Amino acid sequence: MSNRNNDKAYKITLTALMAALCYVAFTFLKIPVPTVGGDYVALHIGNVFCVLAALLLGGGYGGVAGALGMTIADLLDPVYITSAPKTFLLKLCIGLIAGFIAHNVAHITEDHDRKYIFLWVLAASVISLGFNVIMDPIAGYFYKNYILGIQSDAALIMSTWAAGVTFINAVVGTIVTVVVYMAVRPILKKAGLFLRLS
Repeated sequence: MSNRNNDKAYKITLTALMAALCYVAFTFLKIPVPTVGGDYVALHIGNVFCVLAALLLGGGYGGVAGALGMTIADLLDPVYITSAPKTFLLKLCIGLIAGFIAHNVAHITEDHDRKYIFLWVLAASVISLGFNVIMDPIAGYFYKNYILGIQSDAALIMSTWAAGVTFINAVVGTIVTVVVYMAVRPILKKAGLFLRLS
């Protein structure tokens, strides 16, 4: 087991790495999807690294990784720049929710059998990304309608379209997160880099 449990520099470095992976996944691996209202949503796996960071480092670190990485990606893309504030808030929440379930409820970094870890990693991924499926279109509607001043009908159409794309992202993201975490966990433990979180 690692002696780095309280090593903030180590956790911050991994958080920065996960934020960078969030950025790269959204910026270079996304598939932009135009909406009826003229806006864009995207198929992407950026949320995977937000949830992975939460599973490996804790909810706060995961939330910060997702919020920073995905918000910077939005700010540097003229198509998505107006979504940056909403992105920051939602990705922060994804990380906090995944981390809370994984560490405060299930204590996945303690010694458990593989099936237990699998089920709780799956639950943390499904619930945190499911939260995003519900809240992304709702937050998007209110943000576009009341902050950006987009007409109500257009904002509703864009939000409905976004819900479908976000659902696809959540399904794919859950699968990738669970597969990667279950593969990486024993490697980190063998290398003495696995953090036991209380």
